[in-house]
Amino acid sequence: MTLEPKVYIVGAGPGDPDLITVKGLNILQNADVVLYTDSLVNDELIARAKPSAEVLKSAGMDLDEMVALMIDRVQQGKSVARVHTGDPAIYGAIMEQMSLLKGAGVSYEIIPGVSSVFASAAALQAELTIPELTQTLILTRAEGRTPVPDLEKLTDLAKHNCTIALYLSATLTKKVMGELFEAGWTADTPIAVVQRATWPDQKIVRTTLGELDNAMREHNIRSHAMILMGWALDPTLVDQGGHRSKLYDKEFTHRFRKGVSSNV
Repeated sequence: MTLEPKVYIVGAGPGDPDLITVKGLNILQNADVVLYTDSLVNDELIARAKPSAEVLKSAGMDLDEMVALMIDRVQQGKSVARVHTGDPAIYGAIMEQMSLLKGAGVSYEIIPGVSSVFASAAALQAELTIPELTQTLILTRAEGRTPVPDLEKLTDLAKHNCTIALYLSATLTKKVMGELFEAGWTADTPIAVVQRATWPDQKIVRTTLGELDNAMREHNIRSHAMILMGWALDPTLVDQGGHRSKLYDKEFTHRFRKGVSSNV
């Protein structure tokens, strides 16, 4: 497989090297240059690059260094796999890279990946949208050194009382608790934290909103953690067997199945 000389922004998935897409793996295995986020992407995955590939780590580079390198290699006629953790579209800082690449006349393509939010849900064996309980998932982060827009404060988002997934917030749990309490959430709201989802040292902590900060300190979780919040995270839901969808209801008609009347 010969790749076009351009930059391929590839989502590597959450950690497990088998959770990259088939297309992403094909690009990784055939790229002339592999530039990867070595602080987050599994080295076992990067080891699948072709033997002749130039493999470079980006953790010690700033934006201009990374982009200058990619531009240089593409201008030499080489294909570049820029490998990001999870899915590049979520907190991937790819827009700034694309802007500079476009300004230099360098083509790029984005290959999606499995985000840590969905890897975490799988690890928890949880569905994040439960019929009649919550049908909305908010992906966001707590406000720390980097501000969030005024209309996206966590207190305001939490007023929807839906499932919330917090990225990049492991050190801000006291703030998170305060904002959710302000939004009307109760102390017994189920919380699940997954650190390093799908990695061999994955850690799962189930707690409640009232005990969130204590649980994070007790388990020494300060980074690489997905925090999932809301009643969809109640582990007893599976045992209860309620909240059934219309999708497989025998009385629910759609174009592939004619429903059965309850009067028959």
